[in-house]
Amino acid sequence: MGDRLALCPHQTIYNCTNVRSARFWPSSATAGSRCGPAIRKPMKRLRKRSKKLCCDHHPARAQGKPIEIWFQDEARIGQQGTLTRVWAMRGSRPRAPRDRRYDWAYLFGAACPQRGVAAGLVMPTANAEAMSLHLAAISRKVAPGAHAVLVLDGAGDHGAGTLRTPDNVTVLQLPPYAPELNPIENVWEYLRANKLAITVFDDYDDIVATTCEAWNFFANDPDRIASITSRTWATVNP
Repeated sequence: MGDRLALCPHQTIYNCTNVRSARFWPSSATAGSRCGPAIRKPMKRLRKRSKKLCCDHHPARAQGKPIEIWFQDEARIGQQGTLTRVWAMRGSRPRAPRDRRYDWAYLFGAACPQRGVAAGLVMPTANAEAMSLHLAAISRKVAPGAHAVLVLDGAGDHGAGTLRTPDNVTVLQLPPYAPELNPIENVWEYLRANKLAITVFDDYDDIVATTCEAWNFFANDPDRIASITSRTWATVNP
């Protein structure tokens, strides 16, 4: 089980007179050039949700504190594995091993692009209890005196009644059917292509060990974190 987490910079004070300090949408000057047609509609929905969070449900525990923007998601890593491109002679058909068994683990990952840090847990299942443990891990990595806005999808365990949300974390759910708004999806794509593809796992423990190694490879490189997860429409204004 790994415990790797990310923090964002202390750039702005989140108070009632500056409710747009955490910005989740592009300016009108860049909206057309930086967001394609397929992303504009869910972006509008995310803008409404973030504005409602700032104006209507502004948590008192976040007032006067620096804001950190985090993204979170989970992925299933298993013996079925992933195939990817490999170098080979032109015209050839290279062979690659692929397991046919059905054991797996779940990688919970979170990252804060502006701080260039990330955190993850490898769990045997994905449920409210596992999500609560991940939220606690994120909470411990939030800078002292700061408050994290955690952007995630609408999976069932993300809104469960038994979910325990720490005092220094506020959850902001993405609109339905909008995975393109979650940069952690790109992290999974990167890890599967570079660290987890064409792999045969011996057993569950091997899955956990390899998954932790892959996550640590990503989490220990701030430049890689920023490169993959940074978005111009989700920033903390100076």
